[in-house]
Amino acid sequence: QVQLVESGGGLVQAGGSLRLSCAASGRTFSNAAMGWFRQAPGKEREFVAAITRSGDNTYYADSVKGRFTISKDSAGSTVYLQMNSLKPEDTAVYYCAVRRLFSGSYYTDTTYAYWGQGTQVAVSS
Repeated sequence: QVQLVESGGGLVQAGGSLRLSCAASGRTFSNAAMGWFRQAPGKEREFVAAITRSGDNTYYADSVKGRFTISKDSAGSTVYLQMNSLKPEDTAVYYCAVRRLFSGSYYTDTTYAYWGQGTQVAVSS
């Protein structure tokens, strides 16, 4: 089994910053690709960012490109999402996830096997 524990969410004013973190424990790959998704009430789950197993490449949704940065630690079991210049439309529950090996597109949530509990991010205008 794998457990993902997220932290760092909260309420912030527009233009502010938050740093989310997600630590994986239990059975997992030593250096897995990981990603962040978000879901606002009444909306579909949306891809936010992903980082490859090696950490050499990152992927971002157009809506967050240039504002958010995904990274992972050297052990590969913790992923971070630095969120700058936050906008009210960034308000959502943010989920981290571990991607399955050779599973396809980084942008598709069905290619991820394990999910965290989610952390709420609320951006006020």
